[in-house]
Amino acid sequence: MKRIGIVVAGGSGQRMGAPIPKQFIDLNGIPILVRTLNKFIVAKTDQLVLVLPESQLENWEKIKQHIGFHAPLTIVKGGNTRFESVKNAINAIDDQEAIVAIHDGVRPFVSPELIHFSFEQAEIHGSAVCSIQLKDSIRLVMNESSQAKDRSNYRLTQTPQTFILSHLKSAYHQIIDGQSFTDDASVWEHAGQSLNLIEGEELNFKITTPEDLKLAESLCRFNPDV
Repeated sequence: MKRIGIVVAGGSGQRMGAPIPKQFIDLNGIPILVRTLNKFIVAKTDQLVLVLPESQLENWEKIKQHIGFHAPLTIVKGGNTRFESVKNAINAIDDQEAIVAIHDGVRPFVSPELIHFSFEQAEIHGSAVCSIQLKDSIRLVMNESSQAKDRSNYRLTQTPQTFILSHLKSAYHQIIDGQSFTDDASVWEHAGQSLNLIEGEELNFKITTPEDLKLAESLCRFNPDV
């Protein structure tokens, strides 16, 4: 089946406190978003779709020209929410015999091997959602009290989240208001589909805060090939 990567880059950078959207922040000479796209290129996806806010399309063209990034991309305008942005992306793909791996544009340290594995697993099971175990103890907060929970019963989900496209389209089209859905796995599950979790990677974190950015900068400084 055709393998298509969808990179969603709709962040505004509010939590980062940066003057530019976080996906365009430079990491050791390469913008975060470009680092992410390069991982899908190395993984040899058949098609690469980039979802951007309409207000950032011109900015992206300038960045692309400045760094000499000429890989073929299908550009899709994002929506007001992540749900709308992903829906726009999957609706722009005509090939129903395809698998799509949806990934956050600000997770630049995902390995090409994990991307490849997620495609393999989704082709077998219909879905493949990256997740990792919790390291810290967790508590459920209820009003003014809290209760300890067994962390082994919980997982932290990551992207890529990979699905057979025709089934994912059906899941998205069943939902009228998707504001409460923060990832594609939740949409898939809401449609009654079984979810297949696969092992993610510790370094595959989302760069959201200034602290995340400092960690990312350190990784790039000491390991330029990451």
